[in-house]
Amino acid sequence: MVAIVDDDDLMRSALQGLLKAVGLPARAFASAEEFLKSGQQRQARCLIADIRMPGMSGLQLQAQLNAEHCRIPIIFITAHGDEKMRMQALRAGAVEFMAKPFNDEALLDSVRAALES
Repeated sequence: MVAIVDDDDLMRSALQGLLKAVGLPARAFASAEEFLKSGQQRQARCLIADIRMPGMSGLQLQAQLNAEHCRIPIIFITAHGDEKMRMQALRAGAVEFMAKPFNDEALLDSVRAALES
């Protein structure tokens, strides 16, 4: 299952639809807190997360998962990223960091690569 964590309803719906269209099961969460409370961390084989969200940010979610030794491949998507943020995410283990708007095929390629790793 691919977990999607984004506070934007339209982005969550679009990502879920894109993944389902290629046969990948996905669950969407409106916040990092909602994802953590769901108990789905161990079922998720890949995580697509926004960086900037109300409450816990994507980078804070990544830090929390790392602290719990929960090694889910994370693909960050953001409209507000910079090189420093990108390097921080990648150094902490993210597999990809994409700026919105992103190419659907490039995202799917990253998800497939994460699922195969």
